[in-house]
Amino acid sequence: MNSFRVGIAGFGAIGQAVAQSLDAGLPGLTLAAVAVRDPNAPPAFGWKNGAPTFTTIDGLADHCDVVVECAPAAVFRDIAEPVLRAGKKMVVLSSGALLRHEDLIGIAGQHGGQVIVPSGAILGLDAITAAAEGVIHSVTMITRKPVRGLLGAPYLTENNIDIEGITEPRLIFRGSPREAAVGFPANLNVAVSVSLAGIGPDRTTLEIWADPSLERNVHRVEVVSDSASFSVEIQNIPSANPKTGRITAQSVIAALRKLTGPLRVGT
Repeated sequence: MNSFRVGIAGFGAIGQAVAQSLDAGLPGLTLAAVAVRDPNAPPAFGWKNGAPTFTTIDGLADHCDVVVECAPAAVFRDIAEPVLRAGKKMVVLSSGALLRHEDLIGIAGQHGGQVIVPSGAILGLDAITAAAEGVIHSVTMITRKPVRGLLGAPYLTENNIDIEGITEPRLIFRGSPREAAVGFPANLNVAVSVSLAGIGPDRTTLEIWADPSLERNVHRVEVVSDSASFSVEIQNIPSANPKTGRITAQSVIAALRKLTGPLRVGT
């Protein structure tokens, strides 16, 4: 069995959930390092099997074989480039930031590294990637979110859209995932992941609805291709961070298991 030293960049709700699972024990995987602002003053955490090495984001590549990125998009490149230039694996949750740094994919190819985009809070990526081996005619994604999960998005601020007091569902955006990645950087990584799996961030259609009646994030994806037409929908329970679904961290853990497991299910 292969063995991987895992690093985590970002220690918020997702980073802590991933760390907890690794600390409890995953076959072939060891939590080697966590990047924090001040390695000399790491955050408190109830480690069961001893604390990992604490380092800065540019030090992760020296300690790890695979790095899980779950940090603010503003530091995405600072995390990813050293890891990929070292020929290592990068599990990317900020797929929207990946669109703004697409050259990193080329860097990974040149140095033997790999960018891994887990399913995160969406489903159906396996079917979309399979359909993309043929011809996909259209991909439409409709996202509905509780109001609190959208507050503060740059797109709302720049366009003077006030949703705080709405009493019924409101369509606040219709466009491409590339546009949404800029306007909703903390919300719509799932749409970018869907677009990367299928027909790209410019041809995919995205709608975003603010819905005051919802407690969960709801994503629906509709695909028409020459091999199949299908639709999928997921209702995500928010994590401690209302902008992120609880299943996102579990998706990362599942992706890490696939690196070493004797059985791999799904495309």
